[in-house]
Amino acid sequence: MKVSRAIQLMSGLSAIALAAVPAGAMAQAAPDQAQAADAPTGGIGEIIVTAQKKAESIQTVPISIAAVGGEQLSAMNVTTLQALQGSVPNVQIDNFANTPNNAVFTIRGIGVIEPDPYAGNTVSIVVDGVPQFFSMGALLDTYDTNRVEILRGPQGTLFGANTTGGVVNVVTNQPDGKFDGYVKGTYGNWNRFDISAAVEAPLVEDTLSLKVSGIHTQRDGWTTNVWNGEDMGRKNVDAVRGQLYITPNADLRITLQGEYVAARNGAPIVVNGGLPGEGNYVPEGTFWNGAKLPMYQSPCSVEGQPCKAPDKYYSGNNEVPDQSDMTTKFFVGTIQYDNTPLGDITAITGYKRFTLFEYTDQDGTAKTNNATRRRTRGWQFSQELRSAFEAGDNFNAVAGLFYLKTHYNHYQMYHLDFALPGLVQYNEQDQGTESFSAFLQTYTQLTDQLKLSAGVRYTHDSVNARSTLDYGVGAPALTDPNWAIIPTIVVDGETLQVGRDLRTGPHDIDVGGKKSWDNVGWKLGLDYEIGQNQMVYASWARGFKSGGFTGRIGTASDGDTPYGPEKVDTFEVGLKADFLDRHVRTNLAVFYTNYRDMQVAQIYFDPDTNTQGNRILNAAKSEIKGFELEVQAIPFEGLTLRGSLAYLDTKYKSFLYFDPVAEEYLNLKGYALQNAPKWASTLGLNYTKTMDNGNSIVADVSWMYTGQKFYTAVVNTPRSSIQPTYYVDGMLTWYGPDKRYSIGLWGKNLFDKRYISTVYDSPGYMGLVGYAPPRQFGVSVGYNF
Repeated sequence: MKVSRAIQLMSGLSAIALAAVPAGAMAQAAPDQAQAADAPTGGIGEIIVTAQKKAESIQTVPISIAAVGGEQLSAMNVTTLQALQGSVPNVQIDNFANTPNNAVFTIRGIGVIEPDPYAGNTVSIVVDGVPQFFSMGALLDTYDTNRVEILRGPQGTLFGANTTGGVVNVVTNQPDGKFDGYVKGTYGNWNRFDISAAVEAPLVEDTLSLKVSGIHTQRDGWTTNVWNGEDMGRKNVDAVRGQLYITPNADLRITLQGEYVAARNGAPIVVNGGLPGEGNYVPEGTFWNGAKLPMYQSPCSVEGQPCKAPDKYYSGNNEVPDQSDMTTKFFVGTIQYDNTPLGDITAITGYKRFTLFEYTDQDGTAKTNNATRRRTRGWQFSQELRSAFEAGDNFNAVAGLFYLKTHYNHYQMYHLDFALPGLVQYNEQDQGTESFSAFLQTYTQLTDQLKLSAGVRYTHDSVNARSTLDYGVGAPALTDPNWAIIPTIVVDGETLQVGRDLRTGPHDIDVGGKKSWDNVGWKLGLDYEIGQNQMVYASWARGFKSGGFTGRIGTASDGDTPYGPEKVDTFEVGLKADFLDRHVRTNLAVFYTNYRDMQVAQIYFDPDTNTQGNRILNAAKSEIKGFELEVQAIPFEGLTLRGSLAYLDTKYKSFLYFDPVAEEYLNLKGYALQNAPKWASTLGLNYTKTMDNGNSIVADVSWMYTGQKFYTAVVNTPRSSIQPTYYVDGMLTWYGPDKRYSIGLWGKNLFDKRYISTVYDSPGYMGLVGYAPPRQFGVSVGYNF
């Protein structure tokens, strides 16, 4: 490109580029995803996605979609999906305050903030075609990943129920029958050490190939335990994936894939955000149980004000082992058979089993107030069978069947010494779900420029649930082999408590039931090609989330009746356009969502009875309006500017909420929804310099802003408010010829900003606070072969 043209282009783009362009994420694919035909123009490469269950360019998909390439994930040393928080417009990727293994995905203000599986999801995580039913473990380890696609808005037609917010579609690198591989090592602060590798070896030429990939990642924690002075929040994960690729002929491809993940991390961290007079408040500067350090100041110490993160992170654990162990086994079998009389057939079989066991000091201090022992075992089996077919030159469709069956068993032993010394509460959940659906998505070319999309899906869901709750006094330590057995207590000849094992019946509270729901969802859309690589579209999608039974109960009324399903109607118009010989790309989506029978998780603490209650309400109606603007520009060869600007206006249209502690009704009409910041923006710059000897240097910097939002409090209290965040990430990488060798420097949160990431506000109990990661930096070395 000539210099004069570059100057004109930069001048014309300056306003847009500075107002809105996303972090390296979203509109940039790894080089191997760009078509060769794009290279001579020096323009923006083509990105291939499977958002509509077929391979197509991201710019031709009439959906608001972002895609993060695997090369960028690797360059920025992203090892979990949570590291993408803040980089995707109108997408929040968090965890619950005291359960870091539990994903909280919120897209366009629609999400579930509840740690246990009974609440389900509104954002579906799909890995290689298999939906991940459980939010536990859904913050996936992203090694040997091809790309992450994030689809915003209801996706029920092609992806089923529980996608009212959207879909996160993770695609791993699949074998292709060629010998190749890589090895990469990373060392960073907090004693971080990663090593990942992959190798594929053909066993029978053009017929059978084996690929094995894996990762080991570990680091110290960045929170100090005031009880013993040691670090908290350490991470230690090993994962391995094996893939067998079978190609009997040109039309038939079979992939058998198995993965094993062993996470042996530190216990969940709870930071005590208590106030004077609350059950778990511990005064600053006091020492307990021989602690090495004094009690830290509560980050929520100013009543009526948001919590504030300190310069140095402290918590406390004196009661339980520093242990959070999760083991996952995941199997995927994929058969693709093209050119059959029934079209191109795809069959995907998925099976996953996991066990999560962990202890948590729930008061986050050196004082013996309360702690938990938790274990969850779950499994899921799914089968999808679909066909992509054509009828003439102007009509094509995808039709299929889907079946899912799941089950989990979960217990929590809870010591509540702050309420009454020796008081314990034991909750057990046992739930199974079964889902069947049939779907059809059609595409009709009405004219050369106008296309009609129409889809429908029928779903039948059923839930079978049982929950029990028991109380007692005097159970042994949570690590004792008899941890669930309470003794007989006799005072003055009167038996106050009969000794028993809380795991066996009869139970103090025993509730649950069986319930099923049927639903028909749909999507209608039109897209119109206004010019070469330029399209406008409009759509109406109805999404559906199943009902269920509350599992973590506090009273009989919490789990004795099911909560109903919720429905979402989203109307969206959008523009996807490339300009100036594909040197500028502008994607804009504007949407309105009508949210009915909204499921709202209510978690409360009653100080009068020292009980914690949980239920899901169907009381709310809400509306959500907003837009996502994403811009990418290449003013001259080697330099890419990118950015985004996102806006959300969320509010309850009607919600008469009963506060169980104050025992009064509150009208929440006009209140904002949880985890829905009004504004978010990103800016990014990538510069690549290729030298005559084939070496290249890549520099990348990203700035990300997320506005203030409310987290786990229905009434949006000041203590549940999360402050605005500003992050700057950067990397500098040298590549050898053909990118065979690489050495990179990288950093996240370069200015070491300290932020609150999660708060669960429980008046009378305390605020459970989580801190966002501090600055991380390191060096990575890689070799491709």
